[in-house]
Amino acid sequence: MLRIGKLPIAVFALCIIIFPWLAREITAISHYTDIMVFVGIYCLITIGLALLMGYAGQISIGHAAFYGIGAYTSAILTVRYGLNPWICMLIGMGITAVVAVLVGAPSLKLKGHYLAMATLAFGVIVFIIFNEEAGWTGGPDGMSGIPGLSLFGFEFDSIERYYYLAWGFVFFAFIFTVNLIQSGTGRALRAIHASEPAAIAMGVDISRFKILVFVYSAILASLAGSIYAHYLNFINPSTFDLFFSIKLLIMIALGGMYNIWGAIIGAGLITFLSYEWLHYFKEFEVIVYGAILLLVTIFLPKGLVGVSEIAKGWFRR
Repeated sequence: MLRIGKLPIAVFALCIIIFPWLAREITAISHYTDIMVFVGIYCLITIGLALLMGYAGQISIGHAAFYGIGAYTSAILTVRYGLNPWICMLIGMGITAVVAVLVGAPSLKLKGHYLAMATLAFGVIVFIIFNEEAGWTGGPDGMSGIPGLSLFGFEFDSIERYYYLAWGFVFFAFIFTVNLIQSGTGRALRAIHASEPAAIAMGVDISRFKILVFVYSAILASLAGSIYAHYLNFINPSTFDLFFSIKLLIMIALGGMYNIWGAIIGAGLITFLSYEWLHYFKEFEVIVYGAILLLVTIFLPKGLVGVSEIAKGWFRR
């Protein structure tokens, strides 16, 4: 069972709080605050995805679709109908939950690569809808003029304010997910991952738990999409394509999908690779991602959070 003490959480929160101050003081990393906003957005998705794949053992290659549903719901309702962005975010999460139930109920009866193919097909269908329904989504040109967020007159009109907003959501999602893992629901999910027949024999309603965790991970992805849309004030379908779903899998594989800390570490590393370092490789970027996934799968099956266990094993030998 995952147990996280108060000290690691306190250190994590302190690092998040002081990072913008450090970025202001150190010129070389002054632009890292903007990148860290995207890290926070992606962490919301990877936390849910790590719970789904690492603890429940369910494969999803379609989470970019849920991310996009949240983003486009917020964009369409605010730009075309002038609704309050916070209400639109809630509506997006509600729509995503319904879609996740409709997709998850039949798909989660599948196993292994069949489930992966089903979620992949769903992601491709949603991406095509984003591209083709130009009357609603703006088509390949995307949607602009998406309003920023404000709360009781407090405007989120700077990078730092969006930074604290995104990481505030990450912190609460992290705490909730850790408590969920430590609860009876978390034990049921691990039982399903270990052996579905054994879980059924112990009275676990595997269909209900599979759908619940699938919906929860989809809602987090939708929330992340809404924050992304209101932060950039512009979205287009290319953000929510199949490659982004694969990139999410690389994030949790690199960090370690069997640990929530791994979801955060992987999201941070891959985001910095994408925004800061891999632009030197240009069209060879995909090859680098493939090499990362291959090396992690072979040498670090538990991701970077499993390095300490490997080091302990070497030390004992």
